[in-house]
Amino acid sequence: MPNESTHVDLLIVGTGSGNSIPAGVFDGWSIGMVERGVFGGTCLNRGCIPSKMLVLPAHRVREAADAAALGVHFDPARIDWPAIRDRTFGRIDPISSGGEVYRRSQSNVRLFVGDGRFTGERALRVTAADGSVIDITADHVVLAAGASPVIPDIPGLAGTPFHTSDTIMRVEEVPRRLLILGGGFIAAELGHVFSAYGSQVTVLHRGALMLRHEDPEVSERFTAEFGRHVDLRVGVRVDSVEHRAGEFRLHLSPVDGCSPDDGARPSEPTVVVGDTLLVTTGRRPNGAELGVEAAGVALDDRGYVVTDDTLATTAPNVWALGDIRNPNQLKHLANREARVAFHNVAHPEDPIRLDERVVPHAVFSHPEIGSVGETEATLAQAGRRFVVGRRDYGDVAYGWALEDLTGFAKVLVDPESGRILGGHVIGPQAATLMQQIAQAMTFGLTAEQVAREQIWNHPGLPEVLENALLDALEAAGSGG
Repeated sequence: MPNESTHVDLLIVGTGSGNSIPAGVFDGWSIGMVERGVFGGTCLNRGCIPSKMLVLPAHRVREAADAAALGVHFDPARIDWPAIRDRTFGRIDPISSGGEVYRRSQSNVRLFVGDGRFTGERALRVTAADGSVIDITADHVVLAAGASPVIPDIPGLAGTPFHTSDTIMRVEEVPRRLLILGGGFIAAELGHVFSAYGSQVTVLHRGALMLRHEDPEVSERFTAEFGRHVDLRVGVRVDSVEHRAGEFRLHLSPVDGCSPDDGARPSEPTVVVGDTLLVTTGRRPNGAELGVEAAGVALDDRGYVVTDDTLATTAPNVWALGDIRNPNQLKHLANREARVAFHNVAHPEDPIRLDERVVPHAVFSHPEIGSVGETEATLAQAGRRFVVGRRDYGDVAYGWALEDLTGFAKVLVDPESGRILGGHVIGPQAATLMQQIAQAMTFGLTAEQVAREQIWNHPGLPEVLENALLDALEAAGSGG
């Protein structure tokens, strides 16, 4: 089949956050957009949006179970999985298809569907599903192609009908016995979802703690609480996978040097069995898969595209944004990056810069986590002085009313400047609470200003932050 070739002013690889760029000043430019999957990218179609729509009903199930402590009793929850799933994707799929229809309707935009690979400087070859090939050159390129699930090299895994986060949310029915491989935020969120929906969930994790990148105390508390609702096997590795007669059998052995306090690690090889296997062992940036180095774009030792703070890569007139360049892999950060890239492609003579000093994140599991800034571990490793302020949910009026016995907030404060270095919350509404700390850090407010120079609504859950800040001030005043 003969090749087609074309040239555009701007080529955007990926239709997630990159889809926000073709607007305004670019209306007079010829624009090419490349997408090998579903239009709209990971977050909309198979990431943060559908997963949170599935998390919300799961929260309701857990809240109903916890309501007994408040004197309210519900009948056992009845899960209508088709209704939950169809509500989720009945909203998402029209947004995705509508976005694609809109872009195709624009006279200056052309959508190329297929696998892309760079062949030279700002030159990309796209191969469609039917085998047709088109070579595209461009004056400007924005790389916004995201990341893909990492599939570990486990004997027997390849060729089995395992799921990743890309596919598990569209299953036909709730798995009866779900095995989850991994210990990060995807395992935490989807483990919560399916265990609340009635699955017998077994989580298999090499480390001693879930969510190892969180503050250590938060990781410890989350691991203990999450393990109350799932069969959590930590300190184990999967040596091989079998699949026959619709059943997965995973052969496990203990990880040397990993011995959690709860004794959950098996002392000898064992086997776990399930009907469905979900692999959540990380996501790899798609730069190498695109062959960006052929275009003069450098990758770091983890495969992320190297950029400066204007999002310019090592190749002229090539910028990058989102998960392809940022190990945080956060949609809200990708959206900010898209605004920076938009400006700098249009106004290279007057670039703006990305400020990544304060980037909050959340884990929407049970319990929920909100976090921003440094942890005790990162500060200690850097040799920085800090004081800790901490308050349990149950120590403030609203947390007391919730009968919450496990949630807490902690803040890390520079004892000399009074600036907030980090904040971590685990418990109900953690993600919402954390934004107040992120705002204070962004605008350089001190712990003193935040704690004492505003009036805190009583009795509101944010008082747990107020009291944590006051605790840090007391610690600073006493010399830490």
